[in-house]
Amino acid sequence: MNLPRIAVDAMGGDEGVRVMIEGAALARRRHDRFKFLLVGDETRIKAALERHPNLRGASEVLHASEQVGGDERPTQALRRARNTSMGMAIAAVKKGDAGAAVSAGNTGALMAMAKVSLRTMPGIDRPALAALLPTMSETDLVMLDLGANTECNARNLVQFAIMGAAYSRIATGLASPRVRLLNIGTEETKGTEALRDAADQLRGAGERLALRFDGFIEADKLARGSADVVVTDGFSGNIALKAVEGAARFVTDLLKQAFQSSVRSKIGFLISRPATELLKHHLDPNNHNGAVFLGLNGIVVKSHGSATAVGVAHAVALTARLLEENLTERITADLTAGMTLEAAPLDLNSRGLRKEAMGDADGNSMLQVGK
Repeated sequence: MNLPRIAVDAMGGDEGVRVMIEGAALARRRHDRFKFLLVGDETRIKAALERHPNLRGASEVLHASEQVGGDERPTQALRRARNTSMGMAIAAVKKGDAGAAVSAGNTGALMAMAKVSLRTMPGIDRPALAALLPTMSETDLVMLDLGANTECNARNLVQFAIMGAAYSRIATGLASPRVRLLNIGTEETKGTEALRDAADQLRGAGERLALRFDGFIEADKLARGSADVVVTDGFSGNIALKAVEGAARFVTDLLKQAFQSSVRSKIGFLISRPATELLKHHLDPNNHNGAVFLGLNGIVVKSHGSATAVGVAHAVALTARLLEENLTERITADLTAGMTLEAAPLDLNSRGLRKEAMGDADGNSMLQVGK
């Protein structure tokens, strides 16, 4: 079976070529059927490939004379897209030279380039940024939108739910993911009109959408494992994500401080080390790296800018899995089912609010929404 290539923006991220190439090499050990298109400074990429012969034999290098800066405005990056490693990686997807693109570069620029070049799928008003978050259950949580759209109406939220459920079925293996809307309470009367309208539509969706709508969820329950997909607007989603990340850092820093406070604490650390190592692994953002722009005519995955080679490998491996499992085709099929429901068809096609935010500017997110 000939699988489409994965285009990798080798110049993105805090450490650039070395980490991106090493991460791609690690990912190929798990997905050795894939070929790669490595985009960026040809000299630096070929030098890095010398240490990874397995990847070198499965890759083509596409030289790019420029790269997108971490603080560059999306509008400025768009004007230079055709000469940048990020823009050329996305262009390869549009032309069919690659099936998906991965970048650890500027989130806003990546979102802008992907949307302008690939356009949104039929039946989708706006793309959404989705990521996997760790939970106390056996499977991760898909959460969207995490910063692509500051304001959303009910149609947008319903579309996000359909896309998020399709993504969850691939990422978690669940046949019918539990979908919930982020709200200030679980009662049906709580929240904005858009939330209540979206909930009414999703309650009538039935099993034809391969999802189970379980109502509203509050932010303090995100990590409990009581939902498989959580849907919200990008403004609320980004704030909730940062709060979750801050809590995770607080816990790990507090444990570190406590275990270093005395000799007795250090002995206690040695005794409890297996448990603390498990906690560290569970909270490590590199083990959940890779946010997906859902709703585009092509797959684009955002790796966190500060990700290690292991983190980049997770993002590339996720990209490979989305290609193998035909994410775009699954979303298209679900949208078709949503628009042809015999009873209470979902309102998916009308255009809603147009105010958008091109990603996250500060680059501090540990779960994939970085610079």
